[in-house]
Amino acid sequence: MKTELKPGTVAELKVARTNEMGAFLDAGTGNTSHDILLHKAQQTAQVNVGDTVKVFLYLDPKRRLTASMRVPKMKVGQIARLKVINTTEDGAFVDAGAERGIFMPFAEMCGKPKVGEIVWAKLYVDKSGRLAASMDVADEIRRASKPAVDIKRGDNVTGAIYNITEAGAFIFSDGRHIVFVPQNEIPRALRVGEVVTARVTFVRDDGRLNASLRYTKELELDRDAEKILAFMQDNGGELVFNDKSPPEKIFAVFHLSKAAFKRAIGHLFKQRLIEKVGDNFKLAK
Repeated sequence: MKTELKPGTVAELKVARTNEMGAFLDAGTGNTSHDILLHKAQQTAQVNVGDTVKVFLYLDPKRRLTASMRVPKMKVGQIARLKVINTTEDGAFVDAGAERGIFMPFAEMCGKPKVGEIVWAKLYVDKSGRLAASMDVADEIRRASKPAVDIKRGDNVTGAIYNITEAGAFIFSDGRHIVFVPQNEIPRALRVGEVVTARVTFVRDDGRLNASLRYTKELELDRDAEKILAFMQDNGGELVFNDKSPPEKIFAVFHLSKAAFKRAIGHLFKQRLIEKVGDNFKLAK
């Protein structure tokens, strides 16, 4: 018994006839009215009667089963970084190189990817036999990864985030290393699919890496101080914040904790870039 042909699947079908529109593929029902159109615009090479062609099946605007020779560039079970091309209440569609986007159900997402974002995903066949995409790629990345042998503490690694949990973020680096960034080493909100550069803090025995997205203490101090200087330059050279200022007000303006703010103030004071005036500060002359 021939398998029922469905949209969102890849099939190999024989060319039954051709006309000026394109080729018609035998659907295997014995009824020529069921033949599937492979329009000339969807052909990537010339086809002739009797040829067997590999096609991606989808529904045209009139809900008719239609074929294209632009099939997904990856096989079922393979992973790749795919672009999100549309989102719905039920999920999203990603570009896997086929004529139409591949559906990614909401249950197979990590977070809520937006149109234009690129995420790690794999192809699988759903219960109805259709191709679908999933961001649950941890097992596949583990198999594709390799241990870090030429990387040491302090090195930088770049890669795309493939999962975020309460514990932290997981990155698959350009060098195919698995990198874990603990939550306390993440200074800002992250998105799955985002490409980041992290500083290695520990090389594990299994070859995986722990890393931080924070700057080194020295660089972080300099950047915090620059924020405060820029604020003062834009506000007449004065700073109406001090040790008694509420932490929430400091964070609202500088996005710094009160402790980081005090360290930066001390740093600027030691460099004689600011001077104290009463309880507040101003730029040094």
